[in-house]
Amino acid sequence: MTAEQQAFPPRPVRGVRARYVHQTSCPGDVAIVTVDFEPWEEGLRVESAPDATVRGDPEPGDLERFHAALAEGVRAELSEQLPGTPVALALVVHHIVVHLADSREYSFRTAGRLAVREALDRLSGKAATVT
Repeated sequence: MTAEQQAFPPRPVRGVRARYVHQTSCPGDVAIVTVDFEPWEEGLRVESAPDATVRGDPEPGDLERFHAALAEGVRAELSEQLPGTPVALALVVHHIVVHLADSREYSFRTAGRLAVREALDRLSGKAATVT
C-alpha cells in the first residue's frame, strides 16, 4: 500500500445489518447478519464477536461456510464499488440468522454485498436501509 492509497475501511463502521430474504420458490433464500467493518491488516479477516448470537439451528460446518460466503460477497462488492482500493478489513459477525431449509451460500454472498453497500452509504454520510 502506498501513502496515497487509503485502505477500506478508513474508519470503523459498526452495527451494519444486511438482510437478504427471497421467498418466491423452493428453495428460498434467507441470510440476515449484523456485522462491524473494522480497520485491520491488509486483506479480509472474518471473525465472530465474543458475544455473537446465532438464530436458527445450523448444521455442523454451516457457520464456517456461511462466513466464507459472506466474505466472498464482501470482496466481490468492494472490487466493483472501489476498484483498486486496498482492503484492510476485519469483518466481525455479531448476529446471524440461519434457516434450516432456505439458508445457503448464495444467500450469504448476497448479504455480504448488501452489507458493503450499507457500510459505504454510512461512510459517505447517506442514511440507507438495507432490505
